[in-house]
Amino acid sequence: MSFPMTNKYAHLGRTCQFTVGKAPRASIRPMASASPLTFSKYHGLGNDFILIDNRHSSEPVVTPEQAVKICDRNFGIGGDGVIFALPPVGDTDLTMRIFNSDGSEPEMCGNGIRCLAKFVADVDSAAPRKYKIHTLAGLIQPELLADGQVRVDMGEPILEGAKVPTTLAPTQGSTVVSQDLAVEGRTYKVTCVSMGNPHAVIYSCDGNTIKIDDLDKELATLGPKFERNTVFPARTNTEFVEVVNPSHVRMVVWERGAGRTLACGTGACALVVAGILEGRLDRERTCRVDLPGGPLQIEWSTVDNHIYMTGPAELVFNGTVRT
Repeated sequence: MSFPMTNKYAHLGRTCQFTVGKAPRASIRPMASASPLTFSKYHGLGNDFILIDNRHSSEPVVTPEQAVKICDRNFGIGGDGVIFALPPVGDTDLTMRIFNSDGSEPEMCGNGIRCLAKFVADVDSAAPRKYKIHTLAGLIQPELLADGQVRVDMGEPILEGAKVPTTLAPTQGSTVVSQDLAVEGRTYKVTCVSMGNPHAVIYSCDGNTIKIDDLDKELATLGPKFERNTVFPARTNTEFVEVVNPSHVRMVVWERGAGRTLACGTGACALVVAGILEGRLDRERTCRVDLPGGPLQIEWSTVDNHIYMTGPAELVFNGTVRT
């Protein structure tokens, strides 16, 4: 069932009209700043985004400063970021760009790219298919499955420490695995992985394995200490992980530019790679990663060395907003 909802946002100073139902059928047209902007809100396990069909222009129709206002959960639409479907580059189907809720621009987003694929398919009324999407992290290929899930070929992980990037000393060849990092008077074992964006993955602290229920209480204080630590020159996403068994983990995440979120797709991929490198997880089996918003299935293929992520992407509502 579809029904209209209206809401006045004092911070934006204008009225927003939302419509719950199917995604819009047509691309938005170029518009003046005073005109309403058509959007759809999607989420992947609670990691929520404002999606804009921007395929008429190679530049986003929203500025980073406007994205901050739109993402505000009290005075805006609310979201972890604004994602733009832009024209394709080369032989791709489209280009993805994203502004985080703080206005910064990451290379890509795992949950976000699932939402983008579902959004474009809904806008175009397309049957389940695979998309080739150009991102700042390279080519990413999500595939909409018949059961509604989205399986994403995330490509190969980047393991060379200098390319993650981190200045922590490598421990396995050029890779930073279980390296000591002192934060707030405690020593964390950090493994650094890039999925096109940087991740610091932590399975233990002061010689003890991570317990998510305990760590979660400290995340708001601890997360920024990792994100902006000087050993991560591009800042970093940080995952704290508890092993249930060699093919099942629990995690919480502090995302670069967004803070605490309910899910992080690239983080789920990175922590599986890190867990395998540390000898905690079994590469021969698909790993279930329990995030605060729900589970993802992650596979590090022994055939092509690519990471495959499978999870949901769901429409929340459609609407217009004056920026």
